[in-house]
Amino acid sequence: MHTYELSRTQLIPRPLGETFAFFSDAHNLEAITPPWLHFRILEAPEQVRRGALLRYRLRLFGVPVRWKTEIVDWRPPRSFTDLQLRGPYRLWEHTHRFRAVAGGTEMHDFVRYRVSGGPLAPLAARLFVGRWVEEIFSYRARRLTELLGPNAP
Repeated sequence: MHTYELSRTQLIPRPLGETFAFFSDAHNLEAITPPWLHFRILEAPEQVRRGALLRYRLRLFGVPVRWKTEIVDWRPPRSFTDLQLRGPYRLWEHTHRFRAVAGGTEMHDFVRYRVSGGPLAPLAARLFVGRWVEEIFSYRARRLTELLGPNAP
C-alpha cells in the first residue's frame, strides 16, 4: 500500500502566538476549506489539545462523508498533528509546524495519506485524489492570505 505525501510552506505575516491561536481554534477550519467540499464541523472542543477529538462532515460528489480526527501531538506554539480515526482515507496524518521568522510566522504543513480502493488506489491517487489534495491546500493558502495576510482585517 503506497503512502503519498504533501509538503507546503507558507509565510503568514502575523506573530507566532497569533498564528498558532488561529489554528488552535478548530472552527477556523471551515473558513480555510474549499466550499465545494461542503465541510462542516459537527463536534470540536473549545480548546484543542492532545487527545481532542474532532468530527466533521463533508461531501464528495454529493455523497456525505463523516470524518473523525484526534490530536495526537500538541506542542504549542510550535506544532501539532491530527490523525484521521475515521474518514475517506486509509491514512491521513497532518502535521502543522510553526516557526517565528522575520516578517511573521513560517507555517509548514506535512501530510501523509493513503487512498482506499484496493488495486485501483494508485490510479485513483494519481488521477484524482492527489489533485484534490493539492487543490485543497492551494485554496487553504489563498484563504490564509485573505484572513491573516497584510491586508486582512
